Amino acid sequence: MTHSRHASRARRSFAVVALGLATLLCAATPSLAQNTTAAGEPRDPAVMQRLAQMGEYLRSLKTFAVKADTTTDEVLDNGQKLQFGGSVEYRYVKPDLLRASVRNERRWREFYYDGKTLTQAAPRAGYYASVPMQGKAGELMTGLAQRYGIDMPLADLFLWGTPAAGDQDITLASRVGPARIGGVETDHFALRQAGVDWQIWIERGARPLPRKIVIATTDEPEQPQYAAMLAWSLDAVTPVSAFTYVPPKDAKRIEIVPMAAKN
Repeated sequence: MTHSRHASRARRSFAVVALGLATLLCAATPSLAQNTTAAGEPRDPAVMQRLAQMGEYLRSLKTFAVKADTTTDEVLDNGQKLQFGGSVEYRYVKPDLLRASVRNERRWREFYYDGKTLTQAAPRAGYYASVPMQGKAGELMTGLAQRYGIDMPLADLFLWGTPAAGDQDITLASRVGPARIGGVETDHFALRQAGVDWQIWIERGARPLPRKIVIATTDEPEQPQYAAMLAWSLDAVTPVSAFTYVPPKDAKRIEIVPMAAKN
């Protein structure tokens, strides 16, 4: 998983992210400590290799659609933890066509990127905002976070397998064991970096797709979690026109202010 400042925020809000549900380990499953000891070092080379294979595979895909059912913890001022359900859906055509739908119990946002312009729309509120953007999908994710403070959920899907992945920031990488997720055989991995513990379930075999992700923010006392369960379609056909936003007649255009202009 990416380990830049942007990616860390994206995972926590996943917000961008990141790929889920709480983990229950049976007594027969090897403990994290046992896995680390067996590997001989905190960063098991086999785990890091599998992460690299996953990133390489994701970057090789010419098109895909992925939908994630998500749960997000939010902590109230009094310390009470609430959980909200939602969904994230991406449609992608290599290298720079992206469509995203992000919905939860309180908010609905649509994103359109045609390689030249990024548009964020709020269908319920009836407004939208467009900004010029260029670059591949991963560069879009990084640019949105750095310039506008917009952390796309599951942004790591477009950053794994690129220099922005930041694998060097992982301090612990261990294999927990096998698991069956959504009818798919996977391997369950546990990883750690500054302020974040995360787990990922990667499909076995020649399609190392992330099937489930759980992210815990460890530098907050309540340790809120974000979880996502992913369903993939690798033969999805999306017309090019679907990546360009056409505003309804009654839609209102607003401005997205860069973070630098707010300071």
